[in-house]
Amino acid sequence: MSSPLAAVIAGLSSSEPSARQAAAEEVYRLGHAIAGIAVSAWWANEELSALLHGPKPTITVGLAVQRETFNRIRIANGTPRLAEVPPDQDAEEFELQFPPETFLDILTTREPGGEGAIAKYLAKFGEGVQQVELLCTNVDRATEILKEKFKMSPIYPATRAGADGTRVNFFLVASPDGGKVLIELYEGN
Repeated sequence: MSSPLAAVIAGLSSSEPSARQAAAEEVYRLGHAIAGIAVSAWWANEELSALLHGPKPTITVGLAVQRETFNRIRIANGTPRLAEVPPDQDAEEFELQFPPETFLDILTTREPGGEGAIAKYLAKFGEGVQQVELLCTNVDRATEILKEKFKMSPIYPATRAGADGTRVNFFLVASPDGGKVLIELYEGN
């Protein structure tokens, strides 16, 4: 992990509320910027834009961190409730919200070195922005549009259960730096 990002992530566990706010805003800004460019073409499709609450979508940045970092951030932020993650997914997570509209999911693996997506991400990349989540009114229909109109393949062949009873699917989308950004479409319960 790069030193500037390490310092930002460490700021999420600061004892100073203003430092936590600033760190959250920077993580959110980074994730939002990468995803915003990657999915910019999606907004031209009227139906997909409506499904994703365009032009002002609800965006949550998913930050993968090691277990120790996860615990420090959670304690510093008042020990938020852990999400109910389906047992087949090797993950733990909690949400952080900072005014006015900064939403983060802090993610870690249940089993360090495990086979889950978060464990694999941490082993390959270290701590960082693992995914960007977009609230969607109908994940099934949005997936159909992305497959048909944008020739994109979802990670899962069908929408599946996500944390706290949501329905989700994921897409790896080309990012501006030549890599990929994981976009999660989630439908609330």
